[in-house]
Amino acid sequence: MKYSMVFAAAAATAVSAGNTGKCDNEGGNFFCTAVKALQYVGLDVAGQYKEVTSMGSDGSCQFADVPFSGPIAPFDEDLSIHLRGPATIEKVAVYTPKANSKRDAPVPHSKRHGHQHLHKRFHEHSHEERAVGDVVHAKIDGQDVSWTNTYDGKGAASPQPAAPAAPAAKAPDVNVASSFVKSEKVASAPKAADSYPATSPKKTDTSNVPAGDYARVGYYDALSGEATGITFLGNYGGSGSGSGVWDTTWGNSLSYLNADGTGGAPSPTVLKGGQIPDAAEIAIFSDKPCTDKTANCGYYRPGTVAYEGFKGADKVFTFKVTMPSNGKKGWNEDMPAIWLLNGKIPRTGQYHDCSCWKSGCGEFDLIETLASGDTKCKSTFHYTNSIGNSDYLQRPTLGYVNYAVIFSKAHASASIKILADDFNHDVGLTSDQVEAMIVDDAKTPGGVSKMAIPV
Repeated sequence: MKYSMVFAAAAATAVSAGNTGKCDNEGGNFFCTAVKALQYVGLDVAGQYKEVTSMGSDGSCQFADVPFSGPIAPFDEDLSIHLRGPATIEKVAVYTPKANSKRDAPVPHSKRHGHQHLHKRFHEHSHEERAVGDVVHAKIDGQDVSWTNTYDGKGAASPQPAAPAAPAAKAPDVNVASSFVKSEKVASAPKAADSYPATSPKKTDTSNVPAGDYARVGYYDALSGEATGITFLGNYGGSGSGSGVWDTTWGNSLSYLNADGTGGAPSPTVLKGGQIPDAAEIAIFSDKPCTDKTANCGYYRPGTVAYEGFKGADKVFTFKVTMPSNGKKGWNEDMPAIWLLNGKIPRTGQYHDCSCWKSGCGEFDLIETLASGDTKCKSTFHYTNSIGNSDYLQRPTLGYVNYAVIFSKAHASASIKILADDFNHDVGLTSDQVEAMIVDDAKTPGGVSKMAIPV
């Protein structure tokens, strides 16, 4: 997304629930196994980052230290959604717990790019250990089984229950993440861009949210042109865009995005047909504008278009997206990506040094191609301690795929998971639905790549 950065010196422990197999070096980036899910665990590391407090016309930038701690911090702060084409997004949804929802108690834990960096380090994989006495639950061939663990990692393991007999089946092309994931199928081609309406976004209305522990607080449907609880922005501020500001020192601020996703607009619009042009980048924030009284929006230049992102330690982002390849080879061409940023970064400046990015306020690369035309998508987790993953998700070039990104306070984890083809990005989600999306060894016996955040 922006700067080149070196991995934290501390070695990370990589744990895989499946066989990661052979890893290949392709253009300086390691690619191991195609998986259906990725998870980052141990997100309860305390630290601090430097927040921008002023931006001078002479190019000076002032900072203040901001400490953070607790599960998910600083990713519990507001996050903005960023996408780069070529891509078509049919649906985007954001969910957060309802005020009266029942939440599980937290469990203890032990303790940019040029969007082309960070992924040049390979991490060995090992299996996660369970403590003696832990009751282990698993679903084996559709049947729930459990046993008490007596293996301490030093001697021979105690026998485990035999898996129920099952007929032989052809191995899938990639590891299957869980029974929640159905086989991929090619979706129908999107409508022509000019058949979609381009209207103004609607305000969030949670007064009549259907039953569910998580309310849908942001939603975009390209087929209907509905955009509720969200605002489309881009780095196009200044003359000609009709919104935001530009100067020779700091360049373009955020502006409203035009319906084609190619420039600025004087007022909020809705992205037309979900189509993001090749190499173009768009941002999605909430519909809540920052004001002088808004907590935690941080500093931003006078005149810029500033909105809050999506807050909370527990939150879910879902996407229905396709990323067809066009064969182009220029800078950032045919290199689609989806990532999340601490909202303070784009509100000051996504692509210059006067932001909190370098000091680790938070970026999560969800799906990122590292070379033009690549069909393998990597993931990287940036903050005080950064880590990348050498397992990868297949780029959805032939049809739409549903993805979920789940931040969980109770698990102190962030997960990326391919969802079933019929996932409908409904108005609400139950806690059980969200829990089923969270990747762990018991629920997902294969196709998961798990990375521990270095401490």
